[in-house]
Amino acid sequence: MNLRCIYCQTPFTLARAEMLNAIVSMTDKKMNHYDAHCPRCRRANSISRQRMELFYPNWQEAAKQQAAMPAPPPPVAVASAPAPSATASAALKTEPLPKALKAGAARKPAVKAAKKAVATPLKAKKTAVKKSKPAAKASPKGKKAPAKGKKKK
Repeated sequence: MNLRCIYCQTPFTLARAEMLNAIVSMTDKKMNHYDAHCPRCRRANSISRQRMELFYPNWQEAAKQQAAMPAPPPPVAVASAPAPSATASAALKTEPLPKALKAGAARKPAVKAAKKAVATPLKAKKTAVKKSKPAAKASPKGKKAPAKGKKKK
């Protein structure tokens, strides 16, 4: 099902499996709308049950087939330490990191701080130049500008 986020106008799709799960859960909970979350802005887009059923006409049969199929076994968690190169999926795990990875992670911010220290003097000079104001137009000494409301004769 092709959708467009009502907030950021990003097009995205709902897979048939997600639509089936949504329709089944809406039926169980007696809901009228499903909240599809935009992949870009993560905001919930409300989709009516009628629209979902329109795009998935034989959902009852598909739900029966899905219930009849044996559920796949859950993934087995391996207790071994993760590889030295920490990936994004490794960062999502809730297991404590080994000391070797913690030391590697602690060094990276120090390098970034050193780069910032080098870059800040340049930025300070640029801002100092930007803050200087151009000299105002000075009128000749002793003469004042004529008043705006009065006319000379």
